[in-house]
Amino acid sequence: MITDFLRHLFPRVVLERNLRFSYTFCLGGLAFTAFLIMLVSGMLLLVYYQPTPERAFNSVLFLEASVRGGKYLRSLHRLTSHTLLVLILLHTLRVVLTGAYQKPRQLNWVIGCLLLFLALFEAYTGYLLPLDQLAFWATQTGMELLTTLPFGSLIRSLLVPDGVGQSLSLLRFYALHITIIPLSLLSLSFLHFYRVRKNKGVLPYL
Repeated sequence: MITDFLRHLFPRVVLERNLRFSYTFCLGGLAFTAFLIMLVSGMLLLVYYQPTPERAFNSVLFLEASVRGGKYLRSLHRLTSHTLLVLILLHTLRVVLTGAYQKPRQLNWVIGCLLLFLALFEAYTGYLLPLDQLAFWATQTGMELLTTLPFGSLIRSLLVPDGVGQSLSLLRFYALHITIIPLSLLSLSFLHFYRVRKNKGVLPYL
């Protein structure tokens, strides 16, 4: 799978006509590039962020005010996350409008939908981490809305067992945001590109 993923990114030969601007817009590749930028910038942010209710907000303030390039780095991470969601939504829309979800690509359509939901969840978990008033109340609202769904109360108790912004809930959001969801996104991306190549994708790779 990893070999096919690398071949998909770096094919030996690509026909010249397939390098032209077309209806696919390379939205999937652009989304994956945005995801990689998020990974790198996020790892750099980890150097200064402290995932505790008492220190989270102050660590963000310190990063922006006292670390050279810190404000730029945090802005890059945030804007890239917005860009990633827009690109995935546009990619999904393109797949729907062109019928690329039909046989034999049904499995890849499901994988793509999972990637979309995980990207949304990744953005949601990251929204709480600065622990300012906007982050607190936005997460609180999301948790209340969650309880209206089937099994929503159970999921809420798993995510925020001690209340939004408290020690355990912040730690769980932190673990989800920096480890569990990114690894899931990366694994599904490998599988997604593998299935694109296996289904002959859009481009006739050689």
